[in-house]
Amino acid sequence: MKILSFRYNNEIGFGPKVKREEAVWDVLAIQKSLNVLPSFSETIVEGMTYGFEFVEQMRKLVEAAEQSPNPAIFKHAFTNIEWLAPIPRTTKNIICVGKNYDEHAKEMGADHAPEDLVVFTKAPTAIAADEQTISVHADVTDSLDYEGELAVVIGKKGKNIPAVLAFDYVFGYTIANDITARDLQERHKQFFLAKSLDGSCPMGPYLVTKDEIPNPQNLTVVTKVNDEVRQNGTTRDMMHTVEDLIVKISSMVTLEPGDVILTGTPAGVGKGMTPPTYLKAGDTVKVSIEGIGTLVNRFE
Repeated sequence: MKILSFRYNNEIGFGPKVKREEAVWDVLAIQKSLNVLPSFSETIVEGMTYGFEFVEQMRKLVEAAEQSPNPAIFKHAFTNIEWLAPIPRTTKNIICVGKNYDEHAKEMGADHAPEDLVVFTKAPTAIAADEQTISVHADVTDSLDYEGELAVVIGKKGKNIPAVLAFDYVFGYTIANDITARDLQERHKQFFLAKSLDGSCPMGPYLVTKDEIPNPQNLTVVTKVNDEVRQNGTTRDMMHTVEDLIVKISSMVTLEPGDVILTGTPAGVGKGMTPPTYLKAGDTVKVSIEGIGTLVNRFE
């Protein structure tokens, strides 16, 4: 199932994409009008705590809407909604993995990717949506860079998760662009400020449930700037797999529903070009991952 979050008539909603239509089912409106279920979660993060029962509940709501006298009133065309990130606001910082692709580590100046995890975080206020226009933050940086990444969305609380159960804790996947102010990153050494500028973590367009992506280590990741391919990688090249990341991170930090893990970026970032080529006002960045879609943001 492809799920998206949106704002319609000043209210935040969520629901699955309508099959063969550029529209979304408003499951909260369906439940409110048709009273299909004894109860239904008001937010997507709350719903995730019920695992795939939550997905089945949304399927039942859609079936009820389709069988109702006027299904169209429960659908919103994409042109009539404001897209939000699939998780509009995480409950804690976004968890990010650095230098998880060997070639990217090399283009950043290392001999090879580090054996140990490099983990940092981005503030929840950095979250932005598909099609959202993002500032280049010219008042604080002249070195804004892109990093297209696969993002893992956690659906169940867990600590010290064993490898054989790692995917039980995954609800689904989305796309992220780990936008980074390279000059701030180098100056501060700590990554938090460089990675947490407002709008520096666009995610979307969809949250795709894990059943539709049985192998997250076999996905292409392509980033284009103004339709020029800059990154063309595959998740097969991750030094630490999705399974590894869940095991290692949960050995130190309790993972919770709605937590997002950015899994690292392949080679091809602006800093690695000769000369380094950073984002400027008027640029459009598109990050595509097969099975999920394309995340698009314009910079001003």
